[in-house]
Amino acid sequence: MATLSKSQIDRLGDRLRKGRPSEADLRLLDEYRLSFGDAYDVIIRTIREKLHLEPTGRPTKTPSSIAEKLRRESIRLSQIQDIAGCRIIVPDVFTQDHATAILRDTFPETRVMDRRMNSSHGYRAVHVIVMTQGVSVEIQVRTALQDLWAELSERLSDVVDSSIKYGGGDPEDRQWLLLISESIAGWEELENRLHPDDQAFHKIVGSEKRNLVEIIQKKISTLESNSKR
Repeated sequence: MATLSKSQIDRLGDRLRKGRPSEADLRLLDEYRLSFGDAYDVIIRTIREKLHLEPTGRPTKTPSSIAEKLRRESIRLSQIQDIAGCRIIVPDVFTQDHATAILRDTFPETRVMDRRMNSSHGYRAVHVIVMTQGVSVEIQVRTALQDLWAELSERLSDVVDSSIKYGGGDPEDRQWLLLISESIAGWEELENRLHPDDQAFHKIVGSEKRNLVEIIQKKISTLESNSKR
């Protein structure tokens, strides 16, 4: 398989952005997507060996997702950093910071995007972009609550309005998502600052986190029920 040049990749991206790509374009895109396979396998294997965690995700972004991102953002195809990516779910912010530090120490070429303090429409996580074998692979490091919130956002996007993940949709839905996201961030940050001996406060935080889980899961169940009607 011949290596595509940067200009070939970006011209392909321009055609995808305009819509109705030819069969040749789709074959070229598949070739480009497949070029990330070896790097993805290295990342997955390293996470299992170094962090002793089981990552989830997809080897390559789907053609439709790539085209949508090109239309939504002012970006070239060669600049998309999550063509290949995976996800690590950890219990809390302390473990999230620890996992991020291990990834930075393990891979010599990394860039960290911390979306916890400055969320993207409520989305919070740490993204570690690893450059290996000439391509970039995105590792999303999320706490369990951050991941559950992201699942809720996806369900709202699928059932109610696909633009809600990017700041669109009904204002009340957006505001509710933001409030839940801010609650998660507040309790997780407090938990991270507590001394291990502060058992009473840890119990309070644990109770509030479980309440948030129940609220989110109930909303997800309601959305799934509505989508089946």
